[in-house]
Amino acid sequence: MNKLSVVIITLNEEKNIRRCLESVKEIADEIIIVDSYSTDATVQIAEEYGATVFLQNFLGYGAQKNLANRQATYDWILSLDADEELTPVLRESIARIKHEPAFNAYQFSRLTNYCGKWIKHSGWYPDKKVRLYNKHKGQWYSEQIHEHWELYDDTEKVGEIKGDLLHYSYHSISDHIIRIEKFTELSSLAAVENGKKCSLLKLWFVPKWNFFRDYIMRLGFLDGAAGYTICKFTYYTYFVKYTKIRQYAFLKRYGKLF
Repeated sequence: MNKLSVVIITLNEEKNIRRCLESVKEIADEIIIVDSYSTDATVQIAEEYGATVFLQNFLGYGAQKNLANRQATYDWILSLDADEELTPVLRESIARIKHEPAFNAYQFSRLTNYCGKWIKHSGWYPDKKVRLYNKHKGQWYSEQIHEHWELYDDTEKVGEIKGDLLHYSYHSISDHIIRIEKFTELSSLAAVENGKKCSLLKLWFVPKWNFFRDYIMRLGFLDGAAGYTICKFTYYTYFVKYTKIRQYAFLKRYGKLF
């Protein structure tokens, strides 16, 4: 049977980390925490669960997770965020794979909790992620906003397993608004740096299309008031992003931004 390292990067996650660790303690042969010098009880809680803790200034999500993988003793890694939790079905699926993996990487669905409600539509589910893998067969790659894990050999297939990864992401409307500001700022600056522009037609059309796609085509209306809120914020995100691209492209053209 293969042994499994559960690897988590953290920063001030005392509200989440216990729930996460409780969900993996039955299948983890070791727990590795790479912490960016938390000032709360994150490290103490992790040590209660027997985790090995490494301190590291934050290098960016992809680089931090690759560094964390290198601290793991075992080849097979389950990479989680502190605000995530395994369901019993997913935990059982991972336990079976430890005995006889058929692939070098596995993906599974992530179900997000939005202000207390589980979102099963609106383009947010199944939100499949590769989180279980042989660390020698791939690595984390960073983007401006998000990171993702890929196999080195892009001809290899990724396996899929049953069960949801529960994601306790958005705790309030204010939290969502703060994240939109961060996302649109980083993504719009990156777009302009890469020479992208935005027409008035795109600014007018794309936010509306994304609302229609997520609320109607992806059945966001079935998520009730939360679904409507999410889809309206998606509209707002695209509107702000493209407005910022237009602004920053104008500033760049006249030498005032870069």
